[in-house]
Amino acid sequence: MAKAKTVFFCKECGYESSKWLGQCPGCRQWDTFVEEPVIRKGVSATYSHKELKDPVLLSGVKAEAETRISSNIGELDRVLGGGIVPASLVLVGGDPGIGKSTLLLQMCRELVGQGKKVLYISGEESKGQIKMRADRLGAFSGELLLLCETNLDLIEAVVHKHKPDIIVIDSIQTMFKEDITSAPGSVGQVREATGALMRLAKGTGTTIFIIGHVTKEGMVAGPRVLEHMVDTVLYFEGDNYASYRVLRAVKNRFGSTNEIGVFEMQNSGLAEVKNPSEYMLNGRPEGEPGSVVSSAIEGTRPILVEVQALISRTNFNMPRRTAAGTDYNRVNLLMAVLEKRLGIQMGDCDAYVNVAGGMRITEPALDLAIITAIISSYRNIAINPNTIVFGEVGLTGEIRAVNMADYRVAEAAKMGFELCILPKANVGNIKVASKIKLVGVRNIQEVMDYIKENR
Repeated sequence: MAKAKTVFFCKECGYESSKWLGQCPGCRQWDTFVEEPVIRKGVSATYSHKELKDPVLLSGVKAEAETRISSNIGELDRVLGGGIVPASLVLVGGDPGIGKSTLLLQMCRELVGQGKKVLYISGEESKGQIKMRADRLGAFSGELLLLCETNLDLIEAVVHKHKPDIIVIDSIQTMFKEDITSAPGSVGQVREATGALMRLAKGTGTTIFIIGHVTKEGMVAGPRVLEHMVDTVLYFEGDNYASYRVLRAVKNRFGSTNEIGVFEMQNSGLAEVKNPSEYMLNGRPEGEPGSVVSSAIEGTRPILVEVQALISRTNFNMPRRTAAGTDYNRVNLLMAVLEKRLGIQMGDCDAYVNVAGGMRITEPALDLAIITAIISSYRNIAINPNTIVFGEVGLTGEIRAVNMADYRVAEAAKMGFELCILPKANVGNIKVASKIKLVGVRNIQEVMDYIKENR
């Protein structure tokens, strides 16, 4: 009996090879190849010229009016770009237990309340388990269709029969097609299952949400080509020790990318956090050295966060450097700038920098706040609690302009801050009519002088 032909696929990028390779030539990752059987395709038919479609001119295509379905969950609509787009395929990923199924079940409750026909397909839970979770979320004002099935061929038949408006697949790693011999969750099954769901969404006009498990590196399990096939990719992020959750859009064909929605996990499900700045600054110490408030931009939303620094004498030959919530290498770079440009010698000091609240901010606008917090802790000088600081710091100590400065200042004014230290180049572009005082600085020496004068 002839041996079934197999090929090797990269779990990260989907690169295909006839033999096993230690390093993937596509994504340069090590030990990512898995063996999968070849999917036999039918022989392509020969088409006549009458059956071939001719290309059309772009100028002759009429743009259709964009129609979106509101989920009645403001934070979810924000991340999706204004609502749910019909005939779209949305991938929702995140760590186990972070709230993916809970959020989508809450979305289903709101949609059936609007009279939409919603089908919830689960390959991991029974109908009784879904019912228990639904009862915890609250009463449903409409009827939700439930289906516990993993065979995609049977699922397609149910979809064509009932014609739902919205479908939720929980999860894509449990789905399989009978014509593929590999196990559910393998590279081939995940890729073919996603392709089948994409054709189903585009062919029927149904919006499909698929839940994807993540690997220990935080990426959706399966090949990276899975993310390229869908229209929107949403990631659920959150600290295991914090109650808030961040829903981030890393890909969106119908809206802005890197947009975020903030939720708080409660006993009755996920509650929207409409003012993340107030939530992140809750419990902030006032009048303590090493604490500074900065403004970060997540997508199109300004969020105020507290940056903390602790500089203390070390008892070891090698001082420690720790960064939580921001880039560790960036903190080392900024400390080197301080030592070179201001003469602050921290070679015998441990340095700890933290973005309070569990948020992870990597944008350069946080540089000036980190610099200010380090100086405040090193000199033991408390920063005025009504002060906000943002700006990018260069290697020569200059303070460079940042984008969306007026949005940052407006958010600070709304939260009651009275003073804003920002790059000199941004001061002339601020059009916000408020009583907040703007202090423009050109280099870190001016920041140091201002802190000393207003201690």
